Amino acid sequence: MDGKKIRLSLKHVNKKFYTKSEAFEAVKDVSLDVYDNEFLVVLGPGHCGKSVLLNIMDGLDAPTSGEVLLDGKTHNKPNRDIAMVFQKTGLMPWKTVMQNTELGLKFAGVKKEKRRQAAQKYIDLVGLKGFEKHYPSQLSGGMKQRVGIARAYAADPQLLLMDEPFGALDAQTRYAMEEEISRLWEQDKRTVVFVTNNIEEAVYLGDRIVLLSGCPATVKKIYEIDLSRPRNFVDPYFMEIRQEIAENTDLAL
Repeated sequence: MDGKKIRLSLKHVNKKFYTKSEAFEAVKDVSLDVYDNEFLVVLGPGHCGKSVLLNIMDGLDAPTSGEVLLDGKTHNKPNRDIAMVFQKTGLMPWKTVMQNTELGLKFAGVKKEKRRQAAQKYIDLVGLKGFEKHYPSQLSGGMKQRVGIARAYAADPQLLLMDEPFGALDAQTRYAMEEEISRLWEQDKRTVVFVTNNIEEAVYLGDRIVLLSGCPATVKKIYEIDLSRPRNFVDPYFMEIRQEIAENTDLAL
């Protein structure tokens, strides 16, 4: 992707966790660039260190060694230009869809009228128009994830990190959410790093796929996905690249 602006860069990143008796290595010598407006998927087996790597990208955790750069500057703490969507949505049960969506903007001190406009835009984009006054207990799992995604987008981040956001959903809802996030990305281009252990999901969503090894996480290979959107799970190239990645994926621990 020569000529594209690099939004985030990891250079020889390592992460170890220490106890009194031993050191546990979670991430080992990871170097990669995240380009502006791309949909990058980080794929790896379960418990390989994907979430640790994402927390380092977010600034929630610091590498033991190596360097993280955001827009060319050292990045080692949470930044308003980065938003995270987790598998557990973390919605406030006593707040409505509108109130949950505008929460980040409220904390940032944005005036009510302006934050309501921003929240409404993304509520509409994720297909929840008409549910603004509903509470999380009145929503399905997929709808709750839509609120989480709308909340992250409404904060207007330059970089959106997603940590297996559809992993807890049933298969049918998961497919629907994959279509939804792909459509949303096409409409409102944003730099996205999406973590998953699902190969089909990775090929369906990613411009590029960073395949990680088993723990400690290292970069095994980076795949460029040359498929138009929306993608078809039974497209011959889709199935070919899926098989190639499957054969190169380490077993989960």
